[in-house]
Amino acid sequence: MNTTNCACCSGLSYADCCKPFHQNKAIPASAEALMRSRYCAYALHLIDYLVETTHKSQRHLHAKKAVQNWAVANIWLKLEICEAMGEVVEFKAYYQNGSQLHIHHERSTFKLEHGKWYYLSGQFFD
Repeated sequence: MNTTNCACCSGLSYADCCKPFHQNKAIPASAEALMRSRYCAYALHLIDYLVETTHKSQRHLHAKKAVQNWAVANIWLKLEICEAMGEVVEFKAYYQNGSQLHIHHERSTFKLEHGKWYYLSGQFFD
């Protein structure tokens, strides 16, 4: 990852974008901001952040070790936000696994609870 630009492709530096969220110094103000910070957490292998920002009702579906294995096994190339409206964010995450390039296309639903956004569920596209 380029140290000047945040991995979430916002155009901001990491220090001015996702880093305050990752260090629990700020809270994402929108579902899109949380989505971006989660993508960046995958790129930086911040597994605890990914677990903490998954809604408690869904954490049992996402084993920490499996999340870590997927994050580490891939090189995260780019995030493209297709649409962000309220609690729904559709995105494409571009990544490389070995010599294969992949696009993870998902429409994610987030939930605002007690002033914090959480990842709730995702619908995947082929």
